[in-house]
Amino acid sequence: MHLINVEIRLFATFREDREKKYFFELPEKTNILDILNKLNIDREEASLILLNGIDGDVDRELKNGDVLSLFPPVGGG
Repeated sequence: MHLINVEIRLFATFREDREKKYFFELPEKTNILDILNKLNIDREEASLILLNGIDGDVDRELKNGDVLSLFPPVGGG
């Protein structure tokens, strides 16, 4: 089994009771939804998901060296 190294960056309320950044060594074929599950983040809670700065869906597979940024909904007034 080949492993990949990815960086996960969390923003705003996702940082509560979690680290700002994670560096994971994961099996190939890991997708974004797998990461959300690993971090105990519901899919509906992640309003913006950027893989290497590009927005997209949770079924995208991660590759070695990828940077995944996760943002919750932003409140304001």
